[in-house]
Amino acid sequence: MIWNWLPLYMHWRHYLYGETFQILTDHKSLKYILTQKELNLRPRRWIELLKDYDCTIDYHPAKANVVADTLSRKSSATLADLGSHNATLLLEMRPMNVKFEVNNEAGLLATLQVKPDFVDKSKEAQIRDPFLLRMLEKIKQGKQPNFLIRTDGVMVNRGRVCVPDVEGLREEIMQEAHNAPYTMHPGTTKMYQNLRPYYWWPTMKKDVAEFVSKCLTCQQVKAEHQAPAGKLRPLTIPEWKLEKITMDFVIGLPRTFRKHDAIWVIVDRLTKSAHFLPIQQSNSMDKLAELYVS
Repeated sequence: MIWNWLPLYMHWRHYLYGETFQILTDHKSLKYILTQKELNLRPRRWIELLKDYDCTIDYHPAKANVVADTLSRKSSATLADLGSHNATLLLEMRPMNVKFEVNNEAGLLATLQVKPDFVDKSKEAQIRDPFLLRMLEKIKQGKQPNFLIRTDGVMVNRGRVCVPDVEGLREEIMQEAHNAPYTMHPGTTKMYQNLRPYYWWPTMKKDVAEFVSKCLTCQQVKAEHQAPAGKLRPLTIPEWKLEKITMDFVIGLPRTFRKHDAIWVIVDRLTKSAHFLPIQQSNSMDKLAELYVS
């Protein structure tokens, strides 16, 4: 977003003022902010600052921005990846007699030491989940092409780890994806999108929605940004039959010998009586009005 640039303008003003420079952003709509005719107050304040500089804003896809700051990009590493990489690293360093020391980042190192057993816990718990046991039998019979067993013995569904409903593993994953300091309590959709590429279980979307709805912090802090829904305005009841009707068209039907290929459905709102008229899909409004009156 453009407000991320504003501190840089103020900090590097003595370098940027009077110079021509280019701004690259992965937010494509910002490329046209200087040419938009109608803006609200916030973009107007941005333009008031930008007009003091000789700059152009160009779009640069995020995937092509390979030199972006690591801290500004969301990490896609999972607990399973962390565990496997850590085990490989330790095996490679064992012949070197390397000794690890915990200094000022004890919390981070402690986390790295606790989490690597997630793969082993999942593999052991999968054989105790009745649903995954049935999937295992179908895998052996070749009836589940989307499920397979990895080389490390973990069952996956289209590359995603199958999380069993055992020992609170699902709750542990949702707790990490929602309450961790670097996740900032995402909503239901965002949290589900973050978990979906890496984990799977049958009721995942429902469980995520229920978990987020029970988060006390979200209920106390997050405000509702949608406008309140209006009051229900039911349709008035007509006093005479055929005074008010509803209609619909059933199209795409096989053509009859009279060249009818659609059905016009007319329902009286008072008596609920329905009339079905064969028509041609190409009939004009005048033709339909003539047919209705007749």
